[in-house]
Amino acid sequence: MSKRVKYISVLRGINVGGKRKILMADLKELYSELGFENCISYIQSGNVIFEYQNVSNSKLEEKLEDAILEKYGFEVPVIVRTRNEWEQSVRANPYTDTHEKENLFITFLSETPKTEVSEAISELNFEPDRFQMIDKDVFIYCPGPYHKTKLSNQFFESKLKVKATTRNWNTVLKLLELSAE
Repeated sequence: MSKRVKYISVLRGINVGGKRKILMADLKELYSELGFENCISYIQSGNVIFEYQNVSNSKLEEKLEDAILEKYGFEVPVIVRTRNEWEQSVRANPYTDTHEKENLFITFLSETPKTEVSEAISELNFEPDRFQMIDKDVFIYCPGPYHKTKLSNQFFESKLKVKATTRNWNTVLKLLELSAE
């Protein structure tokens, strides 16, 4: 039997404004039915920590997206990282030493964008909001309300041609903490 790996999955756009509703207890049950073990959910926005055999993140994303579509009848983008990758993302955040954590966000990308696309987007300026892309993560500093920034999931998806979902810094840290247990 292959080695078990701890993963963190983040779902995009569920339980927002009463649409695309998925109860976390039901989501955890679905994960268990798929053979995932030690599932832990955190808050109602589709964050699940689980253990599974060592396979690619993209295979897990596809497996989860297909199962959610089959069970609930709507598409939900899913992004998966290993716990080690999640921890590397936390350490890589260029804004943690100079900005308040309530103004920090990470947009997780399904894959590393093409170099020419990421270089072009890096030239854009949305002051006072700032962002920096590192591999499959976009680190965001947003001093105002996040829902008013132009640096949204839709912005990054349309410019980078990849799936994206964003979490605030407190949620990112909490998922790291919960995945250590």
